[in-house]
Amino acid sequence: MARVFVYGTLKKGQPNYKHMINTAKGLAKFQGRGRTVEKYPLVIAGKYNIPYMLNIPGTGHHVSGEIYSVDEQMLQFLDEFEGCPDMYQRTLMRIQVVEWEEKGGAGEARAAADGVLECFVYSTATYPPEWVGLPYHDSYDSSGKHGLSYVLRESR
Repeated sequence: MARVFVYGTLKKGQPNYKHMINTAKGLAKFQGRGRTVEKYPLVIAGKYNIPYMLNIPGTGHHVSGEIYSVDEQMLQFLDEFEGCPDMYQRTLMRIQVVEWEEKGGAGEARAAADGVLECFVYSTATYPPEWVGLPYHDSYDSSGKHGLSYVLRESR
């Protein structure tokens, strides 16, 4: 099992969460909530209003999201879904645990130095330079105050 941190449309209540609970694509077990230890720019960009975490450590905000434990099949699905490695790149990032779901699993989160876990995150280093000038967010909600409605793949 691998740990994945999701910050955008794959979170609970967001347009692509359905993929995280579709066992035909593999297993994904919600473990808790977290935020990036380092700051990153989270922008909403492109004609489909997609959330992107730009791989520029030290700039932006501590980005909030959810931590999942996924099997190899789900990890392969996520790589495909995220257009890895062209659109997004899957990299290891340090994630500060904010809230741990499993009562018995809290020890695992505490066992990590200062409640910090290494998780795979889909961020991007392949983006148009003007994206750096877009507003930075600390969390993503497809129906947030930003007013930029996410366009589902089926509707593109």
